[in-house]
Amino acid sequence: MMRKLNIANLDTPIQKLEKLSEELGKNIFMKRDDFTGIEVSGNKIRKLEYLVAYALDNEYDTIITTGACQSNHARATAAICAMMDLECHLVLRGEAGEYEGNLFLDEMLGANVNIIPSSESREDAMEELKKDLEAQGKKVLLIPVGASNAIGSYGYIHCYNEIMKQEVEMGIHFDSINLAIGSGGTYAGLWYANEEADTKKKIIGYSVDQIAEVFKEDVMAIVNDLEDIKHQFDRISINDSYIGLGYGQATDEELAFYRDVAKSEGVILDPVYTGKAFKGLVTEIKNGNYDDQDNILFIHTGGQQGYTKEMRERMKGILRKTANE
Repeated sequence: MMRKLNIANLDTPIQKLEKLSEELGKNIFMKRDDFTGIEVSGNKIRKLEYLVAYALDNEYDTIITTGACQSNHARATAAICAMMDLECHLVLRGEAGEYEGNLFLDEMLGANVNIIPSSESREDAMEELKKDLEAQGKKVLLIPVGASNAIGSYGYIHCYNEIMKQEVEMGIHFDSINLAIGSGGTYAGLWYANEEADTKKKIIGYSVDQIAEVFKEDVMAIVNDLEDIKHQFDRISINDSYIGLGYGQATDEELAFYRDVAKSEGVILDPVYTGKAFKGLVTEIKNGNYDDQDNILFIHTGGQQGYTKEMRERMKGILRKTANE
């Protein structure tokens, strides 16, 4: 196992969602990886603990990474770079919109923010920026979108082992581990660790933006980088039926579902990742596709900053309509 930093608040707890469990006739549990910390909350910090340790061990002084304008990963990278005294550059693709949420926090944390149009390649923009910084004498490490590469995936190999330990402590066996998938690294780490442990759990990913085949290819590439042996990838399970309007967008129906979960369980789902995935999980259970499972674990990977001003205005209307009914 590679060296890691110890920044996240681990182990994150596993909680049973009592009301949903009763409603669905299953034992529904949630691992609260949104509790890893405030500035570096969510699943990204688990990956960055390994990637930034690698950067420090190899004497890099500058980090470049990428994402959307409201990227959780970009914000987490900015925070950990500030902690570790590393220069941070973010290549963010899309329309900046309101100066709020993660975009505001990126600059507050000292990151250099570069916004490019949606039509441009993030990878090309990072490479160009890397050349410019190296010409200034910087030693630059590129971290891919979502910190999703072999080094980053060690964060979720560690998380899987954490879950195995918690199973023993709780006296329970989870039939499946379910999560949102937006770049592949979190899923790859869990899938690889599950195959190594041979516990026969199902690792089920819910895509938030790409068709399943795209993510399957990404996961296979990361796993192959982890270990130079041939793997059987037929057990990769990615559901792409709940992408909805696309990345970072939510219908009123989806927003109403997030409200219902919040009011019922006291859990805030985000509208980009966990909301879509958890709605997918609940729908699949209702459709009978989890009938062979009793104990179901969902990983809350964080991202509550994903509620933009426009979404909050729409949610306000939904909340007020509910209050008047």
